[in-house]
Amino acid sequence: MLLIKNIDVYAPTYIGRKDVFICGDKIACIADEIGMLPFDCRILDGEGMILAPGLIDQHVHVTGGGGEGGFHTRTPELELSELIGSGITTVVGLLGTDGMTRSVENLYAKTAALNEEGVTAYMLTGAYGYPAPTITGEPDRDIVFLERVLGMKLAISDHRAPNVTAEELIQIASKTRVAGMLSGKAGILVLHMGDAESGLDPVLTALSQSAIPIRVFHPTHVNRNPDLLEAGYAFLDKGGYIDLTCGMPGQPSPGECIVAAMKRGLLQQHITISSDGHGSWSNYAEDGTLLEIGVSKVDTMFRELRKLVQELSVPLEQALTYFTTNVAESLEIHDRKGHVREGADADLILLNKDLELKTVIARGQIMMEDGAIRRFGTYE
Repeated sequence: MLLIKNIDVYAPTYIGRKDVFICGDKIACIADEIGMLPFDCRILDGEGMILAPGLIDQHVHVTGGGGEGGFHTRTPELELSELIGSGITTVVGLLGTDGMTRSVENLYAKTAALNEEGVTAYMLTGAYGYPAPTITGEPDRDIVFLERVLGMKLAISDHRAPNVTAEELIQIASKTRVAGMLSGKAGILVLHMGDAESGLDPVLTALSQSAIPIRVFHPTHVNRNPDLLEAGYAFLDKGGYIDLTCGMPGQPSPGECIVAAMKRGLLQQHITISSDGHGSWSNYAEDGTLLEIGVSKVDTMFRELRKLVQELSVPLEQALTYFTTNVAESLEIHDRKGHVREGADADLILLNKDLELKTVIARGQIMMEDGAIRRFGTYE
């Protein structure tokens, strides 16, 4: 049990200075003052500190990604300490270009391992290609029968994509949606967006030719080029979700895109931010030759949060939403994640007034304290 005293709580809406009592892995009580408790309880003094929900990174290649420049370019697996040091308490793992040397089974095992190590981890079935790699033989069966599978991954409008037809995209999205309905999950289709001129046109065609709700489609990397970003703003205006990726070389940051969306009066609740951590970023020549390759990091999430507040003057309570409540709503895990409220999971970060990360609590356990990581992965 843990009691945090006299701390400014951003839930993410600012609710004032409170005491927060954690019992097990849940937030048991939030009050103006919680007095002496009739049992042993650790007490943290939150004076001068900020309490906020732990960040949710919904796009991480937890088993490593890449491999587009040969076997030696396969990126390494994610380590627990990387999440903790970045204030991330919930992660969604997925595959990328490599659905051959990386398997969905391996992804499932890594997801299970991260849960055992103390954070909360989910995953997506599938990869870039289609037919999709799965565990049960069909992506919709993975979603229904595997607890941690929230949806499916697919690539479109990319030179590495399987170039599915409009009819195939409709069928994939429909099966994903129904699987989500049957299992009480989000049932989302996360779309890796490439640089092809087609952009979001395949999604718009699928929507025009079917009754599939727009919320099923979750395009990501929409800030990778100006034309795709414009299409993303239009998609947002139609009621869709868009996911902005941190660290896109030569492109506007998620924060800059958000400020532009604000000026246009677009729906802020449907904008999310993710890191694409442990995926490889790559630059290609016009003839398809690989020019440059590198590895994305998950720490870009927390740095983007600070940039939103300190450089772009977005209020903290709004800046937090793109990493917490908006993501939780889009993944339909908002009953337990993305909020500081009674009954929610005790996934919390403590910041000082300069927005430096000091303490991380995941499922009620202190993982970082006073800037020092206390919980590491099994083999770190």
